[in-house]
Amino acid sequence: MTHEGVEGNVARLRIALEADSASARLQTALSAGLRPHDDYIGPLVERFAVEPDFFVRDMLTWALIQHDPTRTLERVLPELGSVFPEARSQALHTVSKLGDRRAWPAITIALLQDAEDEVARTAWRAAATLVPPGEAATLAEVLSTQFGRGDRATQRSLSRALAMLGDAAAAVIERGTSHADAGVRTHAVATGRLIRDPDEGFDVALAAARRTVALRGAPLVGDLGE
Repeated sequence: MTHEGVEGNVARLRIALEADSASARLQTALSAGLRPHDDYIGPLVERFAVEPDFFVRDMLTWALIQHDPTRTLERVLPELGSVFPEARSQALHTVSKLGDRRAWPAITIALLQDAEDEVARTAWRAAATLVPPGEAATLAEVLSTQFGRGDRATQRSLSRALAMLGDAAAAVIERGTSHADAGVRTHAVATGRLIRDPDEGFDVALAAARRTVALRGAPLVGDLGE
């Protein structure tokens, strides 16, 4: 394809990604993934900050991971520092799906403690996916500072991220059960239960943890559950 032809396709892609119809935008992103071209990476990433539809956003990531992974990673990483939380979140999701540990240094403490819950949740998942083995305990320490944060969905995301770290998270979970804040204790107890019995489900683990903390009425020193 000629240079002029590529430029024309890129221009049409940008216009199509701005269509009023979410289904049309989704189809456009799908087509870009089915026929990958390096020049499509930029327009797809540009939609991170402005695309309002969840399913289209997910398709943007799918389309990007069909492209050259090195080029995609290079273009996505700067979005982790975007002023737009939607861009940060979608970039983190894409980095997680790429699974390339070269992205690990870009997942900063600032992202792991981002004021926007959706960004933080996505950062936790990405970090737990990409963390090098020797960094898992350090990551667990940072994640433990988020115990008790947010709503049920946010707390479940943190618990799942810690569960992904396995034994490296055991010490911070145990320490959390003796925290002065009851919300932190409850979340830590629930996380411990979830790790021991993944089939229990987070909602059941959280309800049981609340009962345990309420009954004991004091920090659960050295206790991860029962």
